[in-house]
Order: sequence, then C-alpha cells, then structure tokens
Amino acid sequence: MGGTWNAIIWHQFGAAIAMLENALRACPDEIWRERLYTERPEESKYAEFWYVGFHALFWLDFYLSDPVEGFAPPAPFTLSELETGMLPERVYTKEELQTYLEHGRSKCRARLDTLTEAMLMDLTRIRPDWPDMTVAGLLLYNMRHVQDHAAQLNLFLGQKMGSAPRWVPKAGNMGMGS
Repeated sequence: MGGTWNAIIWHQFGAAIAMLENALRACPDEIWRERLYTERPEESKYAEFWYVGFHALFWLDFYLSDPVEGFAPPAPFTLSELETGMLPERVYTKEELQTYLEHGRSKCRARLDTLTEAMLMDLTRIRPDWPDMTVAGLLLYNMRHVQDHAAQLNLFLGQKMGSAPRWVPKAGNMGMGS
C-alpha cells in the first residue's frame, strides 16, 4: 500500500485511538466503575466504564494480530474476552489501560507501515468465521469499533460530568513511513 494511503488511514485510525485515550484519561476515579447505559440488565456487568475501554483495546489488539493463532495480550491482560460471558478477574486501572492503549497504537502504526496492496485484499489472514473479510475490511471494521466505544465513553462522560473530551480530527504522522 502506498505511503499516501498508509498515512490517510493512520490519520483516521490514530484519531479514533486518540479519542479513546482522551476518554480514558478524562474519566474521574469516582465513575471508573460506574455502569454505562444498557438496555438489558443481564448485560450491565459488561457496561462499566473501565470494561468498555478494556473491551475496545483488547479487540484493537486482537484484530491487528497476524496470525491470530497464538495471540496473547500483554500482561496483566488475559484472554477472558474471548470467552463468552467471562469478565477479567479484576478491574483494570486507568494506568494499565493507558499502557495497553499505547501498545495498540504502536501495533496499529507498525501494521499500517508494513501493509502492501496485495496484503490488503488477502482473505487468508482473517478470522475463519469471517470468510469474506479482507485485511482492508478488517482494518476499517477495527477502526469503527474503536471509535464506537470512544463515542460511547464520551457520551457517558458528557452526561455525568457535563463535558467530554473534544473531537480529534486526525492523528499526526507519529513515525509512519513514507
């Protein structure tokens, strides 16, 4: 993939990651464990602020992994997110999630920097339960997923605190190759 396209995708994907970062940083300790809205009470345990941030970061990491076989998030995180109905063994701290976010941001930049046009259309590098998803499609899906949860957290902050972090229009170059 040409440097121009790498940079364009990074500017938007990086901005989505920055939006998530800003929401995590802006969350006061007193609402870190509060539940966001949920339509189904049985799912409310999955709606705490910290967990929504963790969920977004775990899947950012997972979807950027190639191959997914042998995937393991960095410590102290576990594979609990891959198990239906499983929560992590404990609440992760803001600092732990910030470190995980930096891991995801670096992984995203490195992934984009190494992509070729042929790799983007590859169907063999993707989850077996998504047989028609290309690498390019998964990148865009991943970006949308991160931004969706960043927006969710920002909405919650706005409702609870009366303000939320500002919109990030685009990420800087941050080491992207030409």
